[in-house]
Amino acid sequence: MKNISSFEELNISEDILKSLKNMGFKNPSPVQQEAIPPALEGKNIIVKSQTGTGKTAAYGIPVLEKIELEEKLVQVVVLTPTRELAVQVSKEIDNLGKFKRIRSTAIYGGQPIDLQTRVLKQRVHIIVSTPGRILDHIGRGNIDLSKVNTVIIDEADQMFDMGFINDVEAIVDKTPSNRQMMLFSATISEKVERITEKYMKDAVKISITPEEVTGEKIDEKYYMMDEKFKFTSLCRILCSEEVDSAIIFCETKANVGMLSSKMRRKGFEAYELHGDLTQEERLDTINKFKQGEFNLLVATDVAARGIDVDDVTHVINYDIPLYTDSYVHRIGRTARAGKAGKAITLVTPNQLRFLESIQEFIGHNIPQGEIPTEEVTTESIKKFNLRLKSIKIKKKEKKADVGSEITTLYIKAGKKNKIRPGDLVGAILGATGLTSDIIGVIDIYDHYTYVDIMGGHGNEVLEKLKEGTIKGKKLKIEKAKR
Repeated sequence: MKNISSFEELNISEDILKSLKNMGFKNPSPVQQEAIPPALEGKNIIVKSQTGTGKTAAYGIPVLEKIELEEKLVQVVVLTPTRELAVQVSKEIDNLGKFKRIRSTAIYGGQPIDLQTRVLKQRVHIIVSTPGRILDHIGRGNIDLSKVNTVIIDEADQMFDMGFINDVEAIVDKTPSNRQMMLFSATISEKVERITEKYMKDAVKISITPEEVTGEKIDEKYYMMDEKFKFTSLCRILCSEEVDSAIIFCETKANVGMLSSKMRRKGFEAYELHGDLTQEERLDTINKFKQGEFNLLVATDVAARGIDVDDVTHVINYDIPLYTDSYVHRIGRTARAGKAGKAITLVTPNQLRFLESIQEFIGHNIPQGEIPTEEVTTESIKKFNLRLKSIKIKKKEKKADVGSEITTLYIKAGKKNKIRPGDLVGAILGATGLTSDIIGVIDIYDHYTYVDIMGGHGNEVLEKLKEGTIKGKKLKIEKAKR
């Protein structure tokens, strides 16, 4: 593979390059270097790569370059195993495509069908969805796949392990036969091969090794102790490590609840994430963790599948994973984008067979660490929490994304008021004298409208519209709070 040191070398449009810069991307990751060129050529690609490698941009960039803005039907379908991952993928694609005025939406179970139906009736270029919910909308006639040019299957092994393989086949069968397909998976199982052999016979196969994934090797260690000393050992390890942000994995929802409660009683600010939380609670927890509002997350494998956070310094397997590929998925959540990271596994004597299976699967031995002997005191936990507090402050200070140049305006008028996109474009250009390039996505609902204003012109447009009228009427206009 030719070494590609910059995104400019990938022949990407200026709009995408601008988004990448604003999102903090500097150089393409290994998976982006290998996947983007053949994907831009329209080839099918099969990518074996762990999570946290930048794969959303690896498929997001090529599909964004192919979108026809004026086409009313959906052009790209991204399938994900969980609602949380669907939300995060849609957000990243939105950020990548902001300056191209491309709209994506996430649809998934647990959200009202009628709300999703209203969104789907508008122009949506890219749908990110769990398999069951998109099939539901197809059955209701809300989604027409006849213009789909690309189908992406993200985290395919996880999706098929959850029993979605027949649903995925049903969806792909409803798209045009000449569509492009991209499949991303941490492991290539028999079920994954079934899909690739059926739909992707001439695909480019790309395999990113763990060394390539992490850039700097993940520092892996295991600690041996009796079951009754696990919690004490965890506390000592945490207080001896320079933890910025950590995900602590348990095998069951009950274990997550018990461990997070014990940690909070001990003085650690730990939050929990598992399947018994409501969808809203899970998404809220993930967003707060991603934004650095707290730094210790105790989670199950399934609940953590939707987490895509760059700054996780530690993954701790409080319960050793019972399946080897789960270990790969878990530790892939640290050492992202070339950053250093640590993966720590607690092992009891009767779990040695699981450790041996993991070592055989990953192809190397994990060194054993020595449990710190220093007692955990109120003072040491206070010191640990003060460090995390300083990390939170730093995250808030540097937090910036594409939104710094884009302002979303809320206008209290919509379809029921006979507002059309042309009315808004005319009012904005007439009031400001600016060009249409500053107007991004326009979302018109029954009683209100959202308009994205690009290039840092948000305040100027807001003030001018407040002074003027739209369709001859004074309307309430303010910055959107969504």
